[in-house]
Amino acid sequence: MINSYISIDLETTGLDPKLDKITEIGAIYVENGEEIRSFSTLVNPGRKLEKRIVELTGIRDEDLANAPYIEEVLPKLMEFMEELPLLGHGVLFDYSFLKKAAVNQKLCFERKAVDTLRIARRYLQNLESRSLPNLCIHYGIGHHAHRALNDAQATHELYERLVREFGNCPDAEEVFFPKPLLYRVKRDTPATNAQKEQLTRLLTEQGIVLDVDVERLTRSEASRYVDRIKSGALSRSDAPE
Repeated sequence: MINSYISIDLETTGLDPKLDKITEIGAIYVENGEEIRSFSTLVNPGRKLEKRIVELTGIRDEDLANAPYIEEVLPKLMEFMEELPLLGHGVLFDYSFLKKAAVNQKLCFERKAVDTLRIARRYLQNLESRSLPNLCIHYGIGHHAHRALNDAQATHELYERLVREFGNCPDAEEVFFPKPLLYRVKRDTPATNAQKEQLTRLLTEQGIVLDVDVERLTRSEASRYVDRIKSGALSRSDAPE
């Protein structure tokens, strides 16, 4: 079993790493099974949060207003993680968002990981749910769901419980040993000045207020907004109050 790793969890604006953004990162540096230090930060996504995300996480727009952007956070996180394997519950989700951010910054980010969700699916098939909150209830692990650092700490504790209970199973190597994480993504290019000027002009003419920071849009995002405005798919009535 691995006993030194980075237990990591993210909160995001949605589920699609190609469209959504990171709002919070929590990570635990574990050495020889013991928590050594932690990394925790909010991340400004450059857009307003949907109501469902606020209700799920408790993170609000005002909490993120002065938070650093991912361009500032990611190099610090990578330094914190060193070259240790990752641990996560559904870890490919978290990795995909980090990989997307790394590619956009022209950084190399290739990792191996252990997934506690995969372990639970292998050995705890009788449970009604193998979500992190349910598994924490099952093992009596204290847990505040949907905040990144708490989820990372809970995942670390869950992994240690799973190792003790199932680590000696004949097929344990298949799920307890780190495997390479595979996620391919293309680099986004920032919107051009011409795109931003055109979008800003259209927004002003139509009286539309977007819930995103125009200055941080990619070329494809800016093009989609322009197309939606021109087609009438985005109008003043769609703007947030």
